[in-house]
Amino acid sequence: MLRPLVVRPAERYNPTVGRSSSALVALVTAALLAPAGCTPRRPAPVDTLRGYSAALSAGDYDAAYALMSEEYRRNHTKEEFQRQLDDSPREVKETARRLQGAYDDIEISAEFRYGLGDRMRLVREEGEWRIASNPIAYYSQGSPRAALRSFLRAYQLKRWDIMLRLVPNEYRERMTAENVRDQFEGARAEEIAVMMNTIEANVDEPIEEKGATARMKYGGNYEVQFVREDGLWKIKEPE
Repeated sequence: MLRPLVVRPAERYNPTVGRSSSALVALVTAALLAPAGCTPRRPAPVDTLRGYSAALSAGDYDAAYALMSEEYRRNHTKEEFQRQLDDSPREVKETARRLQGAYDDIEISAEFRYGLGDRMRLVREEGEWRIASNPIAYYSQGSPRAALRSFLRAYQLKRWDIMLRLVPNEYRERMTAENVRDQFEGARAEEIAVMMNTIEANVDEPIEEKGATARMKYGGNYEVQFVREDGLWKIKEPE
Protein backbone atom coordinates (compact mmCIF):
# COMPACT_ATOMS: atom_id res chain seq x y z
CA MET A 1 0.00 0.00 0.00
CA LEU A 2 1.44 3.36 -1.00
CA ARG A 3 1.09 6.29 1.34
CA PRO A 4 1.41 9.95 0.38
CA LEU A 5 4.76 11.64 0.15
CA VAL A 6 5.41 13.55 3.37
CA VAL A 7 7.97 16.33 3.20
CA ARG A 8 9.71 16.98 6.47
CA PRO A 9 12.58 19.35 7.22
CA ALA A 10 15.64 17.93 8.93
CA GLU A 11 17.73 20.69 10.48
CA ARG A 12 21.24 19.70 11.42
CA TYR A 13 20.92 22.12 14.28
CA ASN A 14 18.01 21.46 16.63
CA PRO A 15 17.90 23.88 19.60
CA THR A 16 16.25 22.65 22.76
CA VAL A 17 13.52 25.19 23.06
CA GLY A 18 10.76 23.40 24.94
CA ARG A 19 7.31 23.49 23.45
CA SER A 20 8.20 25.99 20.74
CA SER A 21 10.44 23.42 18.99
CA SER A 22 7.43 21.61 17.50
CA ALA A 23 6.38 24.90 16.01
CA LEU A 24 9.70 25.15 14.20
CA VAL A 25 9.20 21.77 12.56
CA ALA A 26 5.76 22.80 11.38
CA LEU A 27 6.81 26.19 10.04
CA VAL A 28 9.63 24.76 7.91
CA THR A 29 7.16 22.25 6.53
CA ALA A 30 4.92 25.21 5.64
CA ALA A 31 7.78 26.84 3.76
CA LEU A 32 8.47 23.69 1.80
CA LEU A 33 4.83 23.17 0.85
CA ALA A 34 3.97 26.79 0.00
CA PRO A 35 2.81 27.37 -3.60
CA ALA A 36 5.29 28.86 -6.02
CA GLY A 37 3.05 31.78 -7.00
CA CYS A 38 3.96 34.20 -9.75
CA THR A 39 7.04 35.81 -8.25
CA PRO A 40 10.35 35.17 -10.04
CA ARG A 41 11.98 33.93 -6.84
CA ARG A 42 10.31 31.31 -4.72
CA PRO A 43 10.74 31.97 -0.97
CA ALA A 44 13.27 29.60 0.54
CA PRO A 45 12.93 27.89 3.94
CA VAL A 46 15.56 30.33 5.22
CA ASP A 47 13.21 33.24 4.48
CA THR A 48 10.53 31.68 6.64
CA LEU A 49 12.99 31.01 9.44
CA ARG A 50 14.14 34.63 9.37
CA GLY A 51 10.54 35.85 9.37
CA TYR A 52 9.70 33.59 12.28
CA SER A 53 12.74 34.80 14.22
CA ALA A 54 11.79 38.44 13.61
CA ALA A 55 8.19 37.79 14.70
CA LEU A 56 9.33 36.13 17.92
CA SER A 57 11.78 38.93 18.68
CA ALA A 58 9.05 41.52 18.18
CA GLY A 59 6.52 39.54 20.19
CA ASP A 60 4.27 39.47 17.11
CA TYR A 61 2.70 36.08 17.67
CA ASP A 62 0.03 36.71 15.05
CA ALA A 63 2.76 36.95 12.41
CA ALA A 64 4.53 33.90 13.83
CA TYR A 65 1.28 31.89 13.78
CA ALA A 66 0.64 32.91 10.17
CA LEU A 67 3.88 31.17 9.21
CA MET A 68 2.66 27.84 10.57
CA SER A 69 1.43 25.14 8.21
CA GLU A 70 -2.24 24.58 7.51
CA GLU A 71 -2.03 21.22 9.29
CA TYR A 72 -0.51 22.81 12.39
CA ARG A 73 -3.13 25.57 12.47
CA ARG A 74 -5.86 22.98 12.02
CA ASN A 75 -4.69 21.16 15.15
CA HIS A 76 -3.62 24.16 17.26
CA THR A 77 -5.58 27.38 17.69
CA LYS A 78 -3.89 30.76 17.69
CA GLU A 79 -4.78 31.12 21.37
CA GLU A 80 -3.11 27.81 22.21
CA PHE A 81 -0.05 28.76 20.16
CA GLN A 82 0.27 32.12 21.94
CA ARG A 83 -0.29 30.55 25.36
CA GLN A 84 2.52 28.07 24.77
CA LEU A 85 4.90 30.85 23.78
CA ASP A 86 3.82 33.01 26.73
CA ASP A 87 4.56 30.08 29.04
CA SER A 88 8.13 29.77 27.73
CA PRO A 89 9.51 33.32 27.34
CA ARG A 90 13.15 32.33 27.83
CA GLU A 91 12.88 29.52 25.30
CA VAL A 92 11.18 31.84 22.81
CA LYS A 93 13.91 34.45 23.19
CA GLU A 94 16.63 31.83 22.79
CA THR A 95 14.94 30.37 19.72
CA ALA A 96 14.73 33.79 18.09
CA ARG A 97 18.40 34.46 18.88
CA ARG A 98 19.62 31.18 17.47
CA LEU A 99 17.51 31.49 14.34
CA GLN A 100 19.36 34.69 13.53
CA GLY A 101 22.54 32.71 12.93
CA ALA A 102 24.00 31.14 9.80
CA TYR A 103 21.81 28.92 7.63
CA ASP A 104 24.46 27.17 5.59
CA ASP A 105 23.94 23.86 7.39
CA ILE A 106 20.20 23.54 6.75
CA GLU A 107 19.39 20.23 5.12
CA ILE A 108 16.09 19.76 3.30
CA SER A 109 14.80 16.20 3.28
CA ALA A 110 11.70 14.27 2.26
CA GLU A 111 10.26 11.03 3.53
CA PHE A 112 8.24 8.52 1.54
CA ARG A 113 6.11 6.09 3.52
CA TYR A 114 5.25 2.80 1.89
CA GLY A 115 4.73 -0.91 2.42
CA LEU A 116 4.76 -2.24 5.97
CA GLY A 117 5.34 1.12 7.59
CA ASP A 118 8.65 1.47 5.77
CA ARG A 119 10.15 4.87 5.18
CA MET A 120 12.55 6.00 2.49
CA ARG A 121 14.44 9.21 3.17
CA LEU A 122 15.52 11.53 0.37
CA VAL A 123 17.81 14.57 0.50
CA ARG A 124 18.24 17.45 -1.92
CA GLU A 125 21.74 17.68 -3.37
CA GLU A 126 22.69 20.29 -5.96
CA GLY A 127 19.05 20.79 -6.87
CA GLU A 128 18.31 17.06 -7.29
CA TRP A 129 16.57 14.63 -4.92
CA ARG A 130 18.65 11.59 -3.93
CA ILE A 131 17.78 8.53 -1.85
CA ALA A 132 19.61 8.74 1.48
CA SER A 133 18.31 5.63 3.25
CA ASN A 134 19.19 2.06 2.37
CA PRO A 135 16.35 0.91 0.07
CA ILE A 136 17.50 -2.71 -0.01
CA ALA A 137 17.68 -3.41 3.73
CA TYR A 138 14.69 -5.71 3.40
CA TYR A 139 15.18 -7.74 6.56
CA SER A 140 16.69 -5.47 9.18
CA GLN A 141 16.77 -6.55 12.81
CA GLY A 142 18.22 -3.32 14.09
CA SER A 143 15.15 -2.48 16.20
CA PRO A 144 12.01 -4.27 17.39
CA ARG A 145 9.97 -2.38 14.77
CA ALA A 146 12.39 -3.31 12.00
CA ALA A 147 12.33 -6.95 13.10
CA LEU A 148 8.54 -6.94 13.05
CA ARG A 149 8.44 -5.54 9.53
CA SER A 150 11.00 -8.13 8.45
CA PHE A 151 8.86 -10.84 10.04
CA LEU A 152 5.76 -9.72 8.13
CA ARG A 153 7.63 -9.31 4.84
CA ALA A 154 9.27 -12.74 5.13
CA TYR A 155 5.87 -14.31 5.83
CA GLN A 156 4.26 -12.61 2.83
CA LEU A 157 7.08 -13.71 0.51
CA LYS A 158 7.37 -17.17 2.10
CA ARG A 159 11.01 -16.62 2.98
CA TRP A 160 11.11 -19.30 5.64
CA ASP A 161 14.90 -19.04 5.86
CA ILE A 162 14.49 -15.41 6.90
CA MET A 163 11.74 -16.34 9.35
CA LEU A 164 14.21 -18.75 10.93
CA ARG A 165 16.67 -15.89 11.52
CA LEU A 166 13.99 -14.12 13.52
CA VAL A 167 13.47 -17.05 15.88
CA PRO A 168 15.19 -16.77 19.31
CA ASN A 169 18.20 -19.03 19.81
CA GLU A 170 16.49 -21.32 22.34
CA TYR A 171 13.95 -22.39 19.68
CA ARG A 172 16.08 -22.03 16.59
CA GLU A 173 18.47 -24.79 17.63
CA ARG A 174 15.82 -27.42 17.00
CA MET A 175 14.13 -25.83 13.98
CA THR A 176 14.73 -25.68 10.24
CA ALA A 177 13.26 -23.54 7.48
CA GLU A 178 11.05 -26.50 6.60
CA ASN A 179 9.74 -26.61 10.19
CA VAL A 180 8.86 -22.94 9.96
CA ARG A 181 7.05 -23.47 6.67
CA ASP A 182 5.06 -26.36 8.11
CA GLN A 183 4.10 -24.24 11.10
CA PHE A 184 2.82 -21.35 9.00
CA GLU A 185 1.27 -23.36 6.16
CA GLY A 186 0.05 -26.37 8.13
CA ALA A 187 -3.21 -27.10 9.91
CA ARG A 188 -3.35 -23.68 11.55
CA ALA A 189 -2.60 -21.74 8.36
CA GLU A 190 -5.89 -19.83 8.30
CA GLU A 191 -5.70 -18.92 11.97
CA ILE A 192 -2.11 -17.75 11.57
CA ALA A 193 -3.03 -15.73 8.47
CA VAL A 194 -5.65 -13.85 10.48
CA MET A 195 -3.08 -13.16 13.20
CA MET A 196 -0.49 -11.92 10.70
CA ASN A 197 -3.03 -9.66 8.98
CA THR A 198 -3.97 -8.18 12.34
CA ILE A 199 -0.33 -7.56 13.23
CA GLU A 200 0.24 -5.88 9.86
CA ALA A 201 -2.74 -3.60 10.43
CA ASN A 202 -1.19 -2.57 13.75
CA VAL A 203 2.47 -2.46 12.73
CA ASP A 204 2.84 1.15 13.88
CA GLU A 205 1.50 0.60 17.40
CA PRO A 206 3.80 1.76 20.26
CA ILE A 207 6.56 -0.65 21.25
CA GLU A 208 7.75 -0.71 24.85
CA GLU A 209 11.46 -1.53 25.18
CA LYS A 210 13.07 -2.65 28.41
CA GLY A 211 16.69 -3.70 28.15
CA ALA A 212 16.98 -6.69 25.82
CA THR A 213 13.23 -7.27 25.66
CA ALA A 214 10.32 -5.42 24.12
CA ARG A 215 6.60 -5.84 23.57
CA MET A 216 3.93 -4.38 21.35
CA LYS A 217 0.27 -4.62 22.25
CA TYR A 218 -2.20 -4.77 19.39
CA GLY A 219 -5.78 -5.66 18.58
CA GLY A 220 -7.03 -5.36 22.15
CA ASN A 221 -5.57 -8.12 24.32
CA TYR A 222 -2.84 -9.44 22.01
CA GLU A 223 0.86 -8.65 21.97
CA VAL A 224 4.09 -9.40 20.16
CA GLN A 225 7.13 -10.06 22.34
CA PHE A 226 10.69 -9.35 21.21
CA VAL A 227 14.13 -10.31 22.49
CA ARG A 228 17.56 -8.96 21.51
CA GLU A 229 20.29 -11.55 21.03
CA ASP A 230 23.78 -10.90 19.69
CA GLY A 231 22.72 -7.35 18.86
CA LEU A 232 19.74 -8.45 16.73
CA TRP A 233 16.05 -8.21 17.59
CA LYS A 234 13.95 -11.34 17.19
CA ILE A 235 10.29 -12.26 17.51
CA LYS A 236 9.85 -14.21 20.70
CA GLU A 237 6.12 -14.77 20.79
CA PRO A 238 3.46 -13.34 18.50
CA GLU A 239 -0.06 -14.09 19.66
